[in-house]
Amino acid sequence: MSSPAFRSLPLSTTQLSLAAVLRCGQSFRWSVLPLSDQHSPHEYRLCLRDRVVCLRQTSDTLLYRSVYLPQPSSPKEEAVKDAETLAWIRDYFQLDVDLMELYSQWSSMDPVFEKVKDRFEGIRILRQDPFECLLSFICSSNNNISRITKMVQSLCTQYSPPLLSLPPPKDGTEGPLVPYHPFPPPSALAAPEVAAKLRSLGFGYRADFIQKTAKMLVDAHGNDTSTSMQEPAEKWLLTLRQLSTSDARTELLKFMGVGRKVADCVLLMSLDKREVVPVDTHVHQIAVKHYGLPGSSKSKATMTPKLYDDVSMKLVEKWGDYAGWAHSVLFTSDLKAFANYGLDGSSSSPSLSKIAMPSSASPSPTKRKRATTKAVEGNTVTDAVASTVEEFDELSLAERVKRRRQVCLKVSAK
Repeated sequence: MSSPAFRSLPLSTTQLSLAAVLRCGQSFRWSVLPLSDQHSPHEYRLCLRDRVVCLRQTSDTLLYRSVYLPQPSSPKEEAVKDAETLAWIRDYFQLDVDLMELYSQWSSMDPVFEKVKDRFEGIRILRQDPFECLLSFICSSNNNISRITKMVQSLCTQYSPPLLSLPPPKDGTEGPLVPYHPFPPPSALAAPEVAAKLRSLGFGYRADFIQKTAKMLVDAHGNDTSTSMQEPAEKWLLTLRQLSTSDARTELLKFMGVGRKVADCVLLMSLDKREVVPVDTHVHQIAVKHYGLPGSSKSKATMTPKLYDDVSMKLVEKWGDYAGWAHSVLFTSDLKAFANYGLDGSSSSPSLSKIAMPSSASPSPTKRKRATTKAVEGNTVTDAVASTVEEFDELSLAERVKRRRQVCLKVSAK
């Protein structure tokens, strides 16, 4: 398959930093491929329903191309498809929003933001497909980005056939063809047997949430695709963009596995609710540490509905109509995985395994189990107990305690 040439879009990294935006916990399906070019060190790829979008970036230019199947049959058709790709890029990254102007506004109002704006430039909110965003954040509960990414990739490889396969970027490297899968539609995940399969793949309690949410959508809206590549349920989710924030949140909260934080992530990152600030223990600590909210910045408070509202209102009051966008910059700047980001001119991508998605609710059985490992010295015990996390999802409290003791005794005996 011949690869089309990259086209260029003049765009500074102050307006969009792919290295930060695609790795800070908004989207979980982008492939990141290394290049030897120091001016453009990575290529980023994402599979849509009918094409794979490939992006590279220099300090002042966004380079893009798409690979299609079937390939365009004429220069005219290719031009049309290239125009579609560019329109998708502008929409997905919301390039109509002047990020430098927002940074300037936030800096003038917030000395904390002023301190981080230069290191963490170009962080904007993505405008994702609502169904993909919804299921991705159902997977995010008590999880880290590396594991969420693995789950989302499993959904694609198990329930969506590959669109096409591509080799590594032409950069002096060789490697096997890699298949690229679109995100599956609701109908592919709605069957009862899906939950059992997802549990076998390590989804734990999230397996039922995913299957039941997909089924609720299909039962309510059908799965006819005769007139569109999108199913009716996917189209319905798009209509939530037209509702008020409160009404759209109410609709999202009806789905299995969707609490306030998951709903707010979907509102912000796919439904145009730019003022929404998703709150978790991490964001609460930021609000306490920097913005005068009562509490301790060193301990994790139980995220009650009142505390959630207090944190959200405090940050919206500070940052205004685009509070959710400002929050994403502060959130990213406070992540341990981004500790060296932007230092010495470096914008290298962080290690995904280090980025955790903090909980916004009372500790789940999984989280309580993990907490006990902190009291045990030595990585061996911690790793052994952590490796059994998903097994605990399906056990009773008494069984969890018994299993935990067995694991610790086995490791201690070594």
